[in-house]
Amino acid sequence: MNRRRVAVTAPADPTPPRRRPQADQVVPPESLAAARRIRRTQLRRTAVVLGASALLLFGVPVLIRLAPWLVEIRLAGVPGGWLVVAVLPYPVMAALAWAQLVAAERAERAPSPPPTGRDRA
Repeated sequence: MNRRRVAVTAPADPTPPRRRPQADQVVPPESLAAARRIRRTQLRRTAVVLGASALLLFGVPVLIRLAPWLVEIRLAGVPGGWLVVAVLPYPVMAALAWAQLVAAERAERAPSPPPTGRDRA
């Protein structure tokens, strides 16, 4: 048996590849400016929530280090340090996520301000 390797390629296509339309060709400029404004607002709020989450997650060990008396407190037989590490972050992160969601929806429902020169970028 003759086992020869054969290169498999796609057939030659006589039509050139189509270019994707640019955003300003598909979406009206007013809608594009509103979408950019919403995106900027949401990214700014996301950065704040992300910073608060990082502060919470990195701040809990620092809190326990600076306040060692938390370890000595017991609630229902559970040390306070465990409660701070295992229980406290989750409701706070859930509240941050809910606040982020509400703020994002509010930004999407907000009326569009008149266009400025910054919206063209």
